[in-house]
Amino acid sequence: MHSVPSVSVTYARNGRSTKANELGMRVMQERAYEKRGEQYLLIKSPPASGKSRALMFIALDKLHNQGLKQAIIVVPEKSIGSSFADEPLSKFGFWTDWKVEPRWNLCNSPGTDGGKVNSVGAFLESNDRVLVCTHATFRFAVDRFGVEAFDDRLIAVDEFHHVSANPDNKLGAHLGAFIARDRVHVVAMTGSYFRGDAEAVLMPQDETKFETVTYTYYEQLNGYEHLKALDIGYFFYNGPYVDDILKVLDAREKTILHIPSVNSRESTKDKHKEVEEILESLGEWQGVDEATGFQLVKTPEGRVLRIADLVDDEGPRRDKVSGALKDPTQKMNRDHVDIIVALGMAKEGFDWIWCEHALTVGYRASLTEVVQIIGRATRDAPGKTHARFTNLIAEPDASQGLVTEAVNDTLKAIAASLLMEQVLAPKFEFKPKTQASSAQPGFDYGDDGYDPKKCNVGFNEDTGTFQIEIKGLVEPKSKEAARICSQDLNEVITAFVQDKPTMERGLFDREELVPQDLTLTRMGKIVKEKYPQLDEHDQEAVRQYAIAALNLTQEAKRLATGGDEGERSANTALIDGVRKFMNVRDLDIDLIDQINPFGEAYSILAKTMSEESLKQVAAVIAAKKVKLTPEEARDLARRAVKFKQERGRLPSITSQDAWERRMAEGVAFLARMKAEAANG
Repeated sequence: MHSVPSVSVTYARNGRSTKANELGMRVMQERAYEKRGEQYLLIKSPPASGKSRALMFIALDKLHNQGLKQAIIVVPEKSIGSSFADEPLSKFGFWTDWKVEPRWNLCNSPGTDGGKVNSVGAFLESNDRVLVCTHATFRFAVDRFGVEAFDDRLIAVDEFHHVSANPDNKLGAHLGAFIARDRVHVVAMTGSYFRGDAEAVLMPQDETKFETVTYTYYEQLNGYEHLKALDIGYFFYNGPYVDDILKVLDAREKTILHIPSVNSRESTKDKHKEVEEILESLGEWQGVDEATGFQLVKTPEGRVLRIADLVDDEGPRRDKVSGALKDPTQKMNRDHVDIIVALGMAKEGFDWIWCEHALTVGYRASLTEVVQIIGRATRDAPGKTHARFTNLIAEPDASQGLVTEAVNDTLKAIAASLLMEQVLAPKFEFKPKTQASSAQPGFDYGDDGYDPKKCNVGFNEDTGTFQIEIKGLVEPKSKEAARICSQDLNEVITAFVQDKPTMERGLFDREELVPQDLTLTRMGKIVKEKYPQLDEHDQEAVRQYAIAALNLTQEAKRLATGGDEGERSANTALIDGVRKFMNVRDLDIDLIDQINPFGEAYSILAKTMSEESLKQVAAVIAAKKVKLTPEEARDLARRAVKFKQERGRLPSITSQDAWERRMAEGVAFLARMKAEAANG
């Protein structure tokens, strides 16, 4: 079994994210509550950071102090509705409690979504204050009653990444109509403000109306009391996955195991037999616990594992198991269950604080789903110091005739790894480097022996923020561009690593590749498409900030020593890596643009994937290599014009500099296009 690029991050455990203020609010909740007066509020915060309770605080203020009639909480599936059950908030210092009348929590009531629409109508006519329903029920209700029926109410959308700006996305279309009418308040909450299909969540003109509260994974995990290390690994296997499962499944760890969809190439097409084989590999079956429905398996060491099988389709049996997992009296009982085996369940909103290992077979549908599954293991719990996510992926095999699909999974796994490195790392704050700032650095560099005049980098441990100066950096002019550079760089990077031509060229077209083709041309194209409302100056600023963040993380990982240098070194590996990079080179944006963001990923891939498989992947990609497009040529020509303004000549096709040759190729390509059009 071989691993592909993986992430390992260690945190300080300073306890900040779990401490409550006098109102009973943790750090993220307090930050969100400060913005409670905003009509449109977007909360971007990782799993287990307390988004549901933050909404309770905000909704109660809007109902009691801001004149709104009612609050409607919209969740993607019924199981998440329990997150908004009654809470005695006054017990912890707040001025009132959160209550939902049982009849208005439609996630708990029987019947279909279509039938529950009548209940939504009755609620709108009532004097009660809070309703909880699924996305589907809400969509049907808006279709029947129209957006006008919801005037002067709060619409709170949990797992907001289910919304899309695509016209075919019904929830997204409804949201656009609500914003256009401008008579409701909206609170949107998500742990991953991006979609697996790379569609925009909101239209640009709608997104600008939202005030954003951002709470990062770094802040969350760094502020825990117990959990200090998170590992993310991707592994290739050959043959049936059940034969290799024990190479990554440790029965001593509390584990959620997601088996593959029956439609995927990893599946044996018999999901029940797969579960049976997994149980057999763990030990000797001892029967079923009558009270919970859990499978009992005795390991060779003599320990009896309690295993919850959520793959079983038989209704009463699965309901018993599901109910046992939700039993509130067992939430703090670490020994209640040892392993949960699931297929489509136990992802979003599933709360099992003891989970130490999220093990997934087969690449899941999207990066969003990967982030959600990882979130199952990132809860803080007493005695839980380490957590990990493992993704088992079938290695490309030419004899199976499914190489293209395997290549896609390989690229997605690397994209997920790159994204998670960015998500889990501290935040970057960039500013242009000037002579004045170099002479009098404005950051607190501490007493670690680094020369601030050389490295121009500071780190704020409390906020988890790097402050870095870069020569030649374009600063954003507009408020919207500044917001993107400050809060949305991960969304830009997500779009970049999800772009297949970018990933393919960055990994497997290395001999011919000019890095600026990726950092300038491809990223420039993505930014233009993602933020068409920005002018050219601000688009370039966003591009530079995003590439700087991505490449600094990659170079820092490459340079970080890690190893056995003690806990401080482990805690500060990324910080030390950034500083080493800054010490080695006088950082400027031109230098950053000359780095292939996928270089480190390829080097790890080459070491860990079999040579035959690696050649197979490269061959598949080479067979469908795309030449220069007219759009890319026009972008190169625009950069050639800037080159001429700076140097007094056009780029030369015979230059020794690869990027100058590439710009010249763009100019020549456009010239040929014009000549062909004139002759045609």
